[in-house]
Amino acid sequence: MAAMLNPPKLVAVDTNVALDFAKGVEDVCDAIATIQARIAGVELLLPPTVMGELANAAATSADRQVRMAATKILRQHRVLGFRLVSFIPLGFEQVDRIAERLRQQGLLPEEEVHDSAIIVEAAALGCPLLTSSDAELAGVDHKKLAVELDRFDLIAPLIVTPREIVKKFFR
Repeated sequence: MAAMLNPPKLVAVDTNVALDFAKGVEDVCDAIATIQARIAGVELLLPPTVMGELANAAATSADRQVRMAATKILRQHRVLGFRLVSFIPLGFEQVDRIAERLRQQGLLPEEEVHDSAIIVEAAALGCPLLTSSDAELAGVDHKKLAVELDRFDLIAPLIVTPREIVKKFFR
């Protein structure tokens, strides 16, 4: 098999970032533009759990703005620069098992089932970066996360907020 000369650079995007991007939140739009400008060949991935949350928000959110933003991302993801990912090679059972382990180890509260799955999906997809505005995700102890994911031969993504990206890299 021939080696890829320029493998794609993958960035996982959390639900809140996708929704804020669709709503036109300035820091988030600037962060996405910065990522796209600074990382040649970047692919912004919406992992399966994010897709599920967006579909749920589009169908059931009590907030009209959230419904509209979720619908916009789902319908226009390609034009907006995102790629929907519906399959994780690791398998959904394994993702759930590893996500549960992360919660058991205290990396996230027990009720943060989706957040822990998003981290595992990002790692399983080979994303070195996960951007999220979620305080629970952004506050995860990266060293401890790296140790836990290494047990499953996964590399922990760096979790950064759009505001951090803008603050450090926006021109």
